[in-house]
Amino acid sequence: MIGKKDVLLASLVGFLVAIFFLSVAANLGIDVWFLPVVLLMFPVLSVLGIIIAAKIAGTIPTLLQAAKFLLIGALNTFIDIGVLNFLIAFTGAASGLSYSVFKGLSFLTAVVNSYAWNKYWTFSAKNISKNAWKEFVQFFVVSAFGFAINVGTASIVVNAIGPRFGFSQELWANVGAIIAAFNSFVWNFLGYKLIVFADNGKPRTV
Repeated sequence: MIGKKDVLLASLVGFLVAIFFLSVAANLGIDVWFLPVVLLMFPVLSVLGIIIAAKIAGTIPTLLQAAKFLLIGALNTFIDIGVLNFLIAFTGAASGLSYSVFKGLSFLTAVVNSYAWNKYWTFSAKNISKNAWKEFVQFFVVSAFGFAINVGTASIVVNAIGPRFGFSQELWANVGAIIAAFNSFVWNFLGYKLIVFADNGKPRTV
């Protein structure tokens, strides 16, 4: 069963995704005449996705949780790419060591966002346990491996492989970021669910 809180949070996630999407589009020189459509479309699709997942979550109990994680993953991806594009636009550097540093900073920003959303919404933590410090450390250890996968993949695609199919360096930088996000997605979900937030379904000691 989905509640008003889930609908409101899904709508907020969709709105934030739209904002970061538009920032990326602006940096790539894409016309944003469709701004009103984007600002409406993403929240609506987010809410519809959560409602559909909730409807069939009775037969697949983890589906609603997976849908939430997917939405937060989308938000994290656009925060990652949005911050990356801001740094590229601000400095004009879209390759080399600077790109790898920018990619690291953008990924870490997304990780901080990921912890809060996944802890309190996706995996429904309700109390602060005495082992909160352990959970925090576990989260960042899991994320560190995700960080290596993410930044390593992006750097290989951008710096080792280089632009393909006639793409500009700026567009190829975003291709690298998207491929990196996909590669780290499965690792992060399994790590957070099975290691970091594994006890959220059990009674917590305050």
